[in-house]
Amino acid sequence: MKLFSRNAELGWTPYVWTLWLLWLPVYPFLAGEPAWNKALGVAGVFVGAPIAFWGYSLRGRRVLWVVGAFTVLGLAYSPFNWDAMTYFVFAACFIGEAGEPPIAFRYLGGLLALVGLEAGLLKMSPYFWGFALPLCAIMGTGLIFQGQRRRLNEKLRRSREETEHLAKIAERERIARDLHDLLGHTLSVIVLKSELASRLAETNPARAAAEIRDVERVSREALEQVRSAVRGYRSMGLEGELQQAVGALQTAGIQVETAIEKPPLAAAQEGVVALALREAVTNVVRHSHATTCRVSLRRNGAFCELEVADNGQGGDLREGSGLSGMRERVELLGGALERDGSHGTVLRVRVPV
Repeated sequence: MKLFSRNAELGWTPYVWTLWLLWLPVYPFLAGEPAWNKALGVAGVFVGAPIAFWGYSLRGRRVLWVVGAFTVLGLAYSPFNWDAMTYFVFAACFIGEAGEPPIAFRYLGGLLALVGLEAGLLKMSPYFWGFALPLCAIMGTGLIFQGQRRRLNEKLRRSREETEHLAKIAERERIARDLHDLLGHTLSVIVLKSELASRLAETNPARAAAEIRDVERVSREALEQVRSAVRGYRSMGLEGELQQAVGALQTAGIQVETAIEKPPLAAAQEGVVALALREAVTNVVRHSHATTCRVSLRRNGAFCELEVADNGQGGDLREGSGLSGMRERVELLGGALERDGSHGTVLRVRVPV
């Protein structure tokens, strides 16, 4: 049962707990007290109920206003109404929302000291303080720990929501990176083949038609790859990417050299290396103006090393979304990405094996 939850979560709980205030007029009527005492007992119910309902909506140090109000009422009513201990019990219960247990127990100790001090100064019957002190201590302690549990559950809920939010952001970023890699590479191939088909349309119609059919095939594969990327299967594998890379380079008129000694790779590692190869070759086709490109894959100590080197213009290239996405993937696996543009461009990717 959540005693100190927000009103939206309480339901009928405030009404049930507020019924405890009905004890206030019980003693004056049963003991045959004067009419003014009976009237104060009834009035005490109507004074305490709004304070209690106010307290149900408060959190943290603000609840001390409610604790203080009930404490003052209890101190004022106790000399002539033993059932005023009900006020002290309400004060002890609300202390559970005043803060962490070390702080809340200090407030509870102060409340018990005030009750004991008043009972001692006014020489009140043991029937009063003998019930009031243990009841306040027990109820207060229980609600302090319940309040702490509620706060911890709230923190856990917020943490879970934050984790889910970050996971959604990470997934969106993954899809964005993958779509960039997929479409950037594929659209470059489609453009190259379309240009080639256009040039061959009059001199070699059969070859032009073959290139157009190849454009159709690449387009269909790109559509499937986009669907796969959204589902989470991001790469066609290293061998498939190598075949695509060689085809793209040859279509662009770039001579290709390969030296492949594929080391054993886990699926996650192979996917990252395959996507790095795709992005590197796309950059060669788009930006390098190269005539030759060498692709090598080998094991170098504890790392799998992919190197894509071309004889193009090189130079310092601002790292765009493709390279930055590649770097993020590689570094997440504990690897590294290096680029050297001093003589052509050399892109080197290392991932641990």
